[in-house]
Amino acid sequence: MTSEIMTRAANRPEPDGLLATIADYVCHTPIDSEEALETAHYCLKDSLACAMLALKFPDCVSLLGPVVPGAQLPNGVPIPGRSDELEPVQAAFNIGVLIRYLDFNDTWLAAEWGHPSDNLGAILAVADYVSRQRQAKGEAPMTMAEVLKAMVQAHEIQGILALKNSFNRVGLDHVLLVRVASTAVVTRLLGGSREQVIDALSQAWVDGGALRTYRHAPNTGPRKSWAAGDACRRAVQLSLLTISGQMGYPSALTAPGWGFQDVLFKGQEIVLERPLGSYVMENILFKIAFPAEFHAQTAVECAMALHPQVADRLDEIERIEIETQEAGARIIDKTGPLNNYADRDHCIQYMVAVPLIFGELTAESYTDQVAADPRIDQLREKMAVRENKSFTEAYFDPEQRAIGNALQIFFKDGSSSERVQVDFPIGHRRRRHEGIPILESKFEQAIADHFASDPAATIQSLMRAKDAYTSMSVPEFMATWADNSG
Repeated sequence: MTSEIMTRAANRPEPDGLLATIADYVCHTPIDSEEALETAHYCLKDSLACAMLALKFPDCVSLLGPVVPGAQLPNGVPIPGRSDELEPVQAAFNIGVLIRYLDFNDTWLAAEWGHPSDNLGAILAVADYVSRQRQAKGEAPMTMAEVLKAMVQAHEIQGILALKNSFNRVGLDHVLLVRVASTAVVTRLLGGSREQVIDALSQAWVDGGALRTYRHAPNTGPRKSWAAGDACRRAVQLSLLTISGQMGYPSALTAPGWGFQDVLFKGQEIVLERPLGSYVMENILFKIAFPAEFHAQTAVECAMALHPQVADRLDEIERIEIETQEAGARIIDKTGPLNNYADRDHCIQYMVAVPLIFGELTAESYTDQVAADPRIDQLREKMAVRENKSFTEAYFDPEQRAIGNALQIFFKDGSSSERVQVDFPIGHRRRRHEGIPILESKFEQAIADHFASDPAATIQSLMRAKDAYTSMSVPEFMATWADNSG
């Protein structure tokens, strides 16, 4: 009897339904939403702008290049803004790090939050690699139109998985969804079949998840700025292993006792709340005005609005009240010493204090030099953060996807500022008409700051409209972004 039970238990099951659904989506679902593709165009511009901005920071640059010095790959994947040419696994890491480093790329907020443009590190690296392989055989390379469609798919997989499945509540970092989404999409780009996409996806889930501890006190540190690049790198590696013949693990999610759900997700089922299409890209949040953790974006807008009223009265402030969503109160309400850049850009009190004092919040605002200003911590000590339940409800409402914050300042003489409330940040779908011009400005300035005038003008002209570059081959596009000046 025991042997019969063991024999039955050892029968290889059909693939988990979630794996099959994602594979069917990336292999068989056409991406034909014009709004999604146009938004992907802006997402590509914004992500590459973030990459160029990150190159100003030595701590970011120190992470880039080959795994070991000198291990360049002639005719390999060019790294935007750099002279490196790398094999696709390390190229995915490099591009992913650049896009994510400043916490300035797009955002998706749900039960799980994350940054779907993180996947672009894997997509660009593999699309360029595959195209060069094809060209070497005399075949047609991939075009940038295919990259935009792959971006829509990766956004969708990561974002829809995030709607109901809260990995942060079990202590896991959201970059596991970057690994999952990138693995699915790049396995297809590599020519993988539906079955191979399923196998590669199973490998991505078997990897488990990184702990979130590097995002939270007392361990907050810069790993959060390269974790997504690491997820891109692993996704490409798993996809290549699968294409080379490695088998998959069909019940990686559901195997009793040994699957992801039982081991790491407290026995909860991982679900897709809605069918996979193009919803996420259409509703993505652009982080275009401030490099700040997204739950605080509207709090920063409130602080910017109040700056003219309080900048000359900082010593007169008695208390500052901040109302936020439950997620904001849980993850970025932070008191006590802030030890580094990563600590500061995930502290709502810091992100409110700086614009109240200076009337701006930039990537440089988190440096040790700015943080040394004693007025910042003096204001932080006067702040009280609380959840506004109506903000939380609007945050989870699929028709709103609001990220509300409110701010009011009370003075020692009994007077107070107006209560300023902002429900939708400027990067929200409801404010696209305001946001896109700022995104364009962010892009133009980032390119002008990094490249010499002639290549900057070429890139700026190329990227002004989607139709100008989508017919280009991926290698031709990537070569435009290479910087060989130094």
